[in-house]
Order: sequence, then C-alpha cells, then structure tokens
Amino acid sequence: MLVSQPTRGIDIGATEFVLQQILAQRDRGSAILLISTELEELLAISDRILVMYEGQIVGEVPPDHRLIEEIGLMMAGKRGG
Repeated sequence: MLVSQPTRGIDIGATEFVLQQILAQRDRGSAILLISTELEELLAISDRILVMYEGQIVGEVPPDHRLIEEIGLMMAGKRGG
C-alpha cells in the first residue's frame, strides 16, 4: 500500500483514526510505503525510516527519537546510517 501525506490537513482525532487504519493493514500483512514530511508521524508508526535527498536515498535508520538530529542531517544531504 502506498500512502502519501495521510494526515495532512485533518484534525487530531481523524489523524489517530487514519494511523490506526494504516497499522491495521500492516498487521494484516500488507507492505506499507508511507511518505510523509511529518517526522513525528514517521517515528510513531514506522518499522524503519529511509531518508531521501535530491532523489537519492542517503540513509536508513530505525524509528528512534534519539536519532532526530541524524535524520535532520540526512535530510540536508549528509550520507548516514
């Protein structure tokens, strides 16, 4: 399943519902590719995070809040994890 910006422009209650539906599909065995600019959203529901810069994957990290600085550097083009 390809999901791009699934919670953009919706309220907190709707956001929670959408994210739970995505996780339910994952639990049923679906592969999910989530594209989002919302880092907190990615950290909350991802199994792994790949960062792209100028069309190239520059790194992969686990969804860990301690890695936010590293993720930010990769978003600026630094190759990482």
